[in-house]
Amino acid sequence: MVEERIREALFWEKLDGDVQCDLCHQQCRIRPGKRGICGVRENRNEKLMTLVYGSLVAANADPIEKKPFFHFQPGSIAYSIATVGCNFRCLHCQNADISQMPRETGQIPGEFTAPQNVIAQANALGCQSIAYTYSEPTIFFEYALDVAALAHDAGLKNVFVSNGYIGEEAAQKIIPYLDGINIDLKGDDQFYRMVCGAKLQPVEHNIERFWKKGVWVEVTTLIIPGYNDSQAVLEELAEFLAGVSPDMPWHISAFYPMYSALTVSYTHLT
Repeated sequence: MVEERIREALFWEKLDGDVQCDLCHQQCRIRPGKRGICGVRENRNEKLMTLVYGSLVAANADPIEKKPFFHFQPGSIAYSIATVGCNFRCLHCQNADISQMPRETGQIPGEFTAPQNVIAQANALGCQSIAYTYSEPTIFFEYALDVAALAHDAGLKNVFVSNGYIGEEAAQKIIPYLDGINIDLKGDDQFYRMVCGAKLQPVEHNIERFWKKGVWVEVTTLIIPGYNDSQAVLEELAEFLAGVSPDMPWHISAFYPMYSALTVSYTHLT
């Protein structure tokens, strides 16, 4: 039922009829009847509502390495879940069909799945963890938090695959239940502003924060020719990561033309 997936959101405040969403670093000020950048949080009667609680569009058992995590429970299976929506608008998004659907069409599909049913399905499939992935887990935070708490109690691990734009309060709220996080470090600040509609600093801040709080962190950078593949940019990213910890795994991935970046060349390996 539609009513099951629409719930009052966490992390917001009233502002003269508008609402301020503090879930992520976009800090959307949302007018009555409108939605934030993610397309799944809406100002209804001066209350911020999440429109995707339990509204799953993907639920699959995946090798943990697919996330990618190569140094966290290697060889295990993760039960991977997602709703539609994203707080970025990356021009090269490989999952744009779900991440950008609310923003582009206004539609919010999905089948309601109660948190306890996620745990039951993960156990039935022999999974050792729950992965919140495919789209940005921050935007379905209320649901992710409830699932993560149950998973923690059931002895399952929790891992986020994230763009790293989660806000201060939300990060502190999820850390006690979060065992691992793979954060995309996409490029320099110019790349974030031009390609993603975001900024670099909050991402770097969260990489460092999660590492220092004891959450296992792996980082992924997708190399896009002409955008983030210069020696200067890669040295900047490497220096930052080494400054946090030289023990943090850094995945370098090859780009294939997707979504609004179809005319960009794929990554050459030589």
